Amino acid sequence: MEKTTTLNLRVNPSVKQRAEDILSQLGIPMSTAIDIYLKQISMVGGIPFPVTLPKAPESINADIMSSDELHEKLKKGYADIEAGNVQNAAEAFAVFREKL
Repeated sequence: MEKTTTLNLRVNPSVKQRAEDILSQLGIPMSTAIDIYLKQISMVGGIPFPVTLPKAPESINADIMSSDELHEKLKKGYADIEAGNVQNAAEAFAVFREKL
């Protein structure tokens, strides 16, 4: 099938770069990957994967903690800060993103 339509997208540059890196390893151009995605939407009648919020582990999910449990976690966090057990947020997030 001939490709005759142009699709212009604005995306987060780092997300795009990570996707391009993976697609390059797979030998798939970005345009082909997007075409595959659009075909899957047509075939399944929706987004071809579940779109849900990530589930927080119970050990850190404040929504299911009692007030006492939450208070203890906060106290431990403050104690860690006072003891110097801290990380630069930008560096911590960079490491986290590498694992995605």
